[in-house]
Amino acid sequence: QRQMCIRDSPKGDFMKNIKDIDISGKRVFIRVDFNVPLDVHQNISDDSRIRAVLGTLEYALDHNAKLIIASHIGRPSGKIVPELSLFPVAKRLGRFLKKDVIMAKDCIGSDVKTLVDQMKPGNIVLLENLRFHPGEQKNEDSFAKGLAELCDVYINDAFAVSHRINASVVAITKFVPVSAAGFLLQKELCYFENALADPKRPLVAIVGGAKVSSKIGALENMLHYVDKFIIGGAMANTFLKSIGYDLGKSKVEMDLIKVATSVMKKAIKRGIKFYLPVDAVVASKFDAEAEIKIVTIQEIPEKWMALDIGPATSLLYSQALYDAKTIIWNGPMGVFEMDAFSRGTFAMARSVADSYALSIVGGGDTDVAIHKSGETDRITYISTGGGAFLALMEGKTLPAVAALYDT
Repeated sequence: QRQMCIRDSPKGDFMKNIKDIDISGKRVFIRVDFNVPLDVHQNISDDSRIRAVLGTLEYALDHNAKLIIASHIGRPSGKIVPELSLFPVAKRLGRFLKKDVIMAKDCIGSDVKTLVDQMKPGNIVLLENLRFHPGEQKNEDSFAKGLAELCDVYINDAFAVSHRINASVVAITKFVPVSAAGFLLQKELCYFENALADPKRPLVAIVGGAKVSSKIGALENMLHYVDKFIIGGAMANTFLKSIGYDLGKSKVEMDLIKVATSVMKKAIKRGIKFYLPVDAVVASKFDAEAEIKIVTIQEIPEKWMALDIGPATSLLYSQALYDAKTIIWNGPMGVFEMDAFSRGTFAMARSVADSYALSIVGGGDTDVAIHKSGETDRITYISTGGGAFLALMEGKTLPAVAALYDT
């Protein structure tokens, strides 16, 4: 049955999912996000994004579809970069699906069209990196038409790129006979929309990362929903500066001091609890080998910088989460990539995992941090998309989702 949490658009349009379409014997083009990390030898170091879409791919195969899979990997900027080929993904995907995956040499063109025309039900073709063509990120109709010619049915299951206006998620929907959402895209939207539509309370938003500027839209929008805000990462410095703390050489967005003040005033007016760090791990320089100290926020040395929340803050935040029933988290608490400044983020991961709340974690850096902390299995849902998740926090309709509504 359709999960009813995929909302109708403001125009009253209805978004189909793959189950609403007869795909038997048809050429089904599924846009996924296989932008997996590769090491220097082109070995996949984390295949979670591949595993996330297996449900949609297996459904298509179970219903005798001719399966055409498309993705990008890395940032080749419209040029052919052999090191960013999807060939390693084809091998891993074949092992997961227990079927041969044919690797196309390109994603459009006569050779690819001939390859697809020769497919039989149950066959799988993985197209080469979409971003080898500049038309992908430029959302060019000509490139989208080349992709659309390959299929009878288009399925978007690439939540992580659905906030981008790219040809394979937006323009293509104008040229294919029928378009719909895959199971992963549906699940991503469902979790987030349900968390805000009728959350169990208290609803706590944990917002971290480097810049207030990148999260201001999310903060402003979430003011309408949350009971508590927990702020971490370098963006917390701007809020602390706005209430008069001297933060040494810590990163502060001086042009957003008034914005930070405004957000806190709105939170107080709405009765929202607003938590800021009370201590920090500080360093003499931005370096993994730098000398470090743990100090209260009032005692950050003049020439030092805060690079992580301290243990007292971790305890405070853990206590703030004690009665939480719903948690939405996007952004780390510090520079977790460096071991000396990772403890705050990992402590937050444990606190979220230890809570009795429904926990939804945004992708990107937060996703990586959760995996590093070893708490993956104790989080209710980890999103596959960082930027797309943040766009939902900002209250935006994702361009690729809007394109599905429009069809």
